[in-house]
Amino acid sequence: MIIELGHFALILACILAAAQAIIGFTLWRGNALADRFVSQAAILQFALVGFAFAALCQAFMADDFSVQLAVSHSHSLQPMLYKFTSVWGNHEGSMLLFVLILVLFGAAVAAFGRNLPSDLRTLVLSNQGMMVAAFSAFVLFTSNPFWRLDPAPFDGTELNPVLQDIGLAIHPPLLYLGYVGFSICFSFAMAALISGKIDAAWARWVRPWTLASWAFLTLGIAMGSYWAYYELGWGGWWFWDPVENASFLPWLSGTALLHSAIVMEKRNALKVWTIFLAIITFSLSLLGTFLVRSGILTSVHSFASDPTRGMVILAMLAALIGGAFTLFALRASALRSGGLFAPISREGALILNNLFLSAATAGVLVGTLYPLVLESLTGARITVGAPFFDITFGALMVPLLLLIPFGPFLAWKRGDLGAVTQRLMAAIIVTVIISLVVYGFMGFPISLAPIGLAIGFWVMVGAIADLVDRAAFGRTGFRQSMARLRGLPRTAWSTALAHFGMGVTVLGVVCATAFQTEIVTSMRQGETVDIAGYSITYEGEIHTDGPNFSADRGSYAVISPWGGERTITSERRVYPVSGTPTTEAGIGTYGFSQMYIQFGERVGPDARVARLWHKPYVLLIWLGTIIMASGAFLSLTDRRMRVGAPAKPRRKAKLAGANK
Repeated sequence: MIIELGHFALILACILAAAQAIIGFTLWRGNALADRFVSQAAILQFALVGFAFAALCQAFMADDFSVQLAVSHSHSLQPMLYKFTSVWGNHEGSMLLFVLILVLFGAAVAAFGRNLPSDLRTLVLSNQGMMVAAFSAFVLFTSNPFWRLDPAPFDGTELNPVLQDIGLAIHPPLLYLGYVGFSICFSFAMAALISGKIDAAWARWVRPWTLASWAFLTLGIAMGSYWAYYELGWGGWWFWDPVENASFLPWLSGTALLHSAIVMEKRNALKVWTIFLAIITFSLSLLGTFLVRSGILTSVHSFASDPTRGMVILAMLAALIGGAFTLFALRASALRSGGLFAPISREGALILNNLFLSAATAGVLVGTLYPLVLESLTGARITVGAPFFDITFGALMVPLLLLIPFGPFLAWKRGDLGAVTQRLMAAIIVTVIISLVVYGFMGFPISLAPIGLAIGFWVMVGAIADLVDRAAFGRTGFRQSMARLRGLPRTAWSTALAHFGMGVTVLGVVCATAFQTEIVTSMRQGETVDIAGYSITYEGEIHTDGPNFSADRGSYAVISPWGGERTITSERRVYPVSGTPTTEAGIGTYGFSQMYIQFGERVGPDARVARLWHKPYVLLIWLGTIIMASGAFLSLTDRRMRVGAPAKPRRKAKLAGANK
């Protein structure tokens, strides 16, 4: 019965969202009743869709195999955690999660955006209601997760074993919070274009939503990367898979949007950039949704769906994004006014940042879509592999990374590049010294890796230098500088953290790419292999049974260069229900480095293939992303970043008394 109630709740949410869009778009101008209705409708939608999602979760966790989706993607022997994650480990359930997060952000605007101008809030929520109506209708008519089976089978066919992992409990919700979160930025852009009110205040209101979405998307991509790294057993952290690219594209444009909104907030400039990036970022999010569900891609990340669903999503994408860009073109002439600034200024640096990020987005987009377009037009199949992306993306990112430390030092409106270089001279010297020490420690190799490390150090040292300069260390007493440092706004700390985290990730990428060591060999029990100073001995294998799988587990004794010894185990599993084999890599962590072991196929009666990787400082890749996201969340705690937050009453009273 609860499944039927959940289905009915989703139908009500769809109808309510359509009413919200129609009433809001019709009566948005100065109508308090319309404003109250769309706000209450947004909150009620969240309650309804939340109930629908909870009903589906209950069916999976209670092994209700009268529900077709539970039969197709769950099994009674699965651990409870994977029964729960099975809810979104499929097309229908993931689309319901998409709608749930869509209404979550709409309800958040209704609940926490009460100090927004009523006309703007009404238009934002109306646009959000239109998208909720469209996607909930898509779920109901093409991807209904509530269908019953009669008679119900005794058991299900289980979730794809590759997806039975803790990473799936974390990665999709985080990714969707980022993907779908940009819908609010899109709705703010549409509201601004419809009302014609596009100013610095609008940028202040949209910036927190951009920050939150960007932070969640950063963590979602990082979690997906780490999941692929340890779960798929091939030892790579990024493969430029088309579906990976689909999540990376809105991150790139979202990063540009975040910087553009800063300029618009501070200087009332870059209106065209900001509105355009708000539209294009959510457009790329929808493009990712289309690629994953259209059936045109073959990937461990994608859902195998029939092309009809893909065509429906494509039609929705064309209508939504086509309408947005049509409105943008009609309003373009009104977006050109803004503050003037010199090319050498903080505004100019942020424009250069946007140009590099936009070019990188275009490069990744072309490399991802070109094979698909070519095949649809000519039937020819080609593959755009990692070398294309590495060269194209790397060539654009290197100059951007070199310029990052200069941006915070430049003044608004007009800057002095020579003076900024002098202020950064200490940071330049420190970077050179660190790079030379590391270069000497490496034995002065002839390669590009030391240059990559130097760039990472430069970004990190530049972020620290920004804080040091703001606190006036060396220009005032130490105690006064420390007081200034503690008193810096959280947005200053967040900028430094985000840039520092980027440098940390660059170090991890360079080290893991340039210095990893790999050995593929066959090993008998008792045999030892040396790799990167580690001694690895194969101790043999045992057969073990899990809750819904059987496994052969290989054990390896690992002695590190410092004499420590530990045992690392790796498994080859078979899930009897589906007959699917998987590999669970064995990973030993040594500081920020890891020893990665894959227990391979049998060779003869008493040997196994072993694939061994030593990955120096690989954890810096994900540590850097956590630092970047932490910077964004720290910025959100700054009171000035809260949407429409008014001044405190006491402060207002003091100011009023002082003015008398």
